[in-house]
Amino acid sequence: MNRYYRHVGFRVLVSSEGRKYRMMAVSRLGGAFPKQAGRLRLTAELYPPDNRRRDIDNILKCLLDSLQAAGLYVDDSQVKSLRLDMRDPVPPEGFIHVQLETLPAGGG
Repeated sequence: MNRYYRHVGFRVLVSSEGRKYRMMAVSRLGGAFPKQAGRLRLTAELYPPDNRRRDIDNILKCLLDSLQAAGLYVDDSQVKSLRLDMRDPVPPEGFIHVQLETLPAGGG
C-alpha cells in the first residue's frame, strides 16, 4: 500500500503498482455488484500477506479508491461510517473482506 502513490514534483499520482492493484480490484469486482448510492457504512477485515508492520490507515485510501474504480459507489465521500480490523496474515498475497451497507438518510 505504501507504493500505491508516487510524488512527482508537487503532484501525487497513482503509481504503476497502484494502477495494477486498482485494475485487479476492477477485474474482480467491476459489474459484480450494483453501484451504491447515498450514505454508506464500510466494514473491512484486512488480512496482510505477512507479519511485517503495517499502518492500518495507509491501506484505507487505496482501498476506497479501488472500490470506487470498481463501481461499488459513485464517490468514496459517501462512506460516512468506517470500521477496519487488521487480522492475522494469509500468505502469499493476503486479502481484504469488505462489507458495504446503506445508511438511513441523515442517520448514522
